Amino acid sequence: MPTTLTLKNIPDNVYERLKASAELHRRSLNSEAIVCLEAVLMPVKAAPDERRARARQLRAELGSVKFCSRDIDALKRQGRP
Repeated sequence: MPTTLTLKNIPDNVYERLKASAELHRRSLNSEAIVCLEAVLMPVKAAPDERRARARQLRAELGSVKFCSRDIDALKRQGRP
């Protein structure tokens, strides 16, 4: 059964960031706080074999596509990962 938690004395800047994040993700403050806590306290970690398999899958999907450093830099400047 879920537990209720009351937070007191939250610094203004932390509250404002949480509020902005909740609005951005269209969540309530409560839901956003839970998501943030889960991300920090229960991160999902893939096993090394899973990471390798995913890397191989991505390489296969890219096929013969090659990126040079100039292309990567241009993509970074556009705000893409």
